[in-house]
Amino acid sequence: MKILVPVKLVASIDEDCELREDGRDVDPDFLDYELNEWDDYSWEEAVRLQEAHGAEVEIIPVTVGPAEAEDGLRRCLAKGGERAIRVWHDALEASDPMAVARVIAKLAKRENADLVLAGTLSSDHGFAATGMCVASLLGWAHAAVVSRLDISPGAERATVRRELEAGLEEEISVQCPAVLTIQLGINEPRYASLRGIKQAKAKPLEVVSHIDLGLEDAEVGESGSLSRVRRMFAPERGQAELIEGTPAEQAARIAAIVKQATGGAQ
Repeated sequence: MKILVPVKLVASIDEDCELREDGRDVDPDFLDYELNEWDDYSWEEAVRLQEAHGAEVEIIPVTVGPAEAEDGLRRCLAKGGERAIRVWHDALEASDPMAVARVIAKLAKRENADLVLAGTLSSDHGFAATGMCVASLLGWAHAAVVSRLDISPGAERATVRRELEAGLEEEISVQCPAVLTIQLGINEPRYASLRGIKQAKAKPLEVVSHIDLGLEDAEVGESGSLSRVRRMFAPERGQAELIEGTPAEQAARIAAIVKQATGGAQ
């Protein structure tokens, strides 16, 4: 069983930051990068499956990003897995979840993967769309917000538990091959050992472009995206007021605030 695990480095922003001149993103000088938290859990789940079934399971971390994104792949390889794949080309810049999903779907086909384990969402954009887009493009079964996974190599179906609204969960059987998006708390991600970190530096990391996967420039980047960032801005901040006094005094103050906010309208 071959498992692909898409991962990404996400930006963490300090309170004091500036936007780029085009107003569409934060100036890179104000950004630090770390592995997306949800991807840490999906990779841990893949590592546990490999540990449970040995050579029957191959796990491969993949990312769509420039050279800097290799750091995220090495962090994964320090915990398990024997190789990684990075996809990049200048034409991939500004790809939205659908454009990124096209790349991952093509890679899944090329690798003849049996399972794709993606994080439920990323902490930078929070679309929670990439995994489901991959499933749609592949025509595979899928389940989102998975909090428990039970699957064996060669099995035709996986049993998963997924979160619903109002604190409910459901247990379902999913036809394989499948795309599953992993929720926080499904496991406890391990720390990489010093030995693992050293070994990860020597593990093969393949770099390919979207063209190598059979995609055209028009299918990725802004031209291949179904959404795009128009502008980014910090919303105006209001000011809170602690209303003290007796209930009557508080009610009078609230009435005054409402009257002021509505221009004196009754």
